[in-house]
Amino acid sequence: MIARYTRPELGRLWSDEARMNAWRDVEVAACEAMEGPTPEELEGIRNATFTVAAVDERERTTDHDMAAFVDVLSASAGPGGRWIHFGLTSSDVLDTALGVQIRRAGDVIVPGAHRLVETLAAQARRHKDTLTVGRTHGVHAEPTSFGIKLAGFAFEAHRNAQRLERAFAQASVGALSGAVGTYAASSPEFEARVLERLGLEREPVSTQVVARDRHAELLQAIALAGAGLERFATEIRHLQRTEVREVEEPFRAGQKGSSAMPHKRNPIKSEQITGLARVLRGNAQAAVEDVALWHERDISHSSVERVILPDSTILIDYLQHRTIALVEGMVVHADRMRENLELTHGALFSQRLLLALIEQQGLVRDEAYRIIQRTAQQAWDTGTPLRDLIAAEPAAQGLDLDAIFDYRHYLRHADAIFARLDEIA
Repeated sequence: MIARYTRPELGRLWSDEARMNAWRDVEVAACEAMEGPTPEELEGIRNATFTVAAVDERERTTDHDMAAFVDVLSASAGPGGRWIHFGLTSSDVLDTALGVQIRRAGDVIVPGAHRLVETLAAQARRHKDTLTVGRTHGVHAEPTSFGIKLAGFAFEAHRNAQRLERAFAQASVGALSGAVGTYAASSPEFEARVLERLGLEREPVSTQVVARDRHAELLQAIALAGAGLERFATEIRHLQRTEVREVEEPFRAGQKGSSAMPHKRNPIKSEQITGLARVLRGNAQAAVEDVALWHERDISHSSVERVILPDSTILIDYLQHRTIALVEGMVVHADRMRENLELTHGALFSQRLLLALIEQQGLVRDEAYRIIQRTAQQAWDTGTPLRDLIAAEPAAQGLDLDAIFDYRHYLRHADAIFARLDEIA
């Protein structure tokens, strides 16, 4: 992933240095778990070193990165170097080391996902009573509160955090079962000792490689989390439109919205989240394509994973923190929300009126519906308050219009909704 979208901690986890260090961790753990090396040889193995440059130089001869790494590491280990990679095949090291890297990435990303939940929940509570219009099909529907809207996003973020936690756990596995997964050069007991040292679970049947449905599940979970971030970002983009202007992204001192038009304040953070979420979905599709390998193993997945696993984990980490900053810093225009509630001149009370005509006046539903539909449209078209129009309707005489046209009615169950929020944050 390019530096622009890479936070340092995740960037370091997927560097060439980190990747080869994970290889080294596997090789050393394997030597510690076998019976052959003497204590002196093990000391040399534990002190063995490499440089990325040296491995790259050796690969120019071997045309095989793992073989080059083993040559360099073995040469620095002294006599004990003969035990490095003993009884192993490349995938034993590559896939197990990948499991280590995935676990380390999850140790950063999953807490970030839970922090997003907390941030959304905190803002939701802050705006529990901030009245705003609900929209369906982009059209005014009924009143809600901005806090209730945010609570929905918090619950989605919580589901995504749980999915990410499960997905990272099931992909943090290793395998040291040999050339076609039969342990011909080692044993299941040896594998168990190595994986215990590395803190990984075992792939039950590896066939030489860890099954790629695990990695596909991880990238699907990441893509879903990205889609949740995109849904929130899309909401902010719509609410920041000039005609709406209910919410705005934070705009710091010195920031410029447009090189040509100084008045502009554009929702660039939300648009960036929306765009990069598409990358996550594309990578998830590539991960699914990687599942079907030939027989016990081929390497058609390998080149793809060198791109999509670092990129997707780096991106979801970046996007989570980008969204946290957006949630914490967004500007909420509660006064504008109240103004927008009046744009339809009371037409959004139509369901309240419909139910009152049925329940209190004894009208059949279609008759009541037609009366409210006609008067609500007239209110909208002419700018006449619906309350005035309905007061002149013979069928509506005797209705308590103060109670019907009361915004507080729509928030009367807010406490119950927010009690559910307390369960996750």
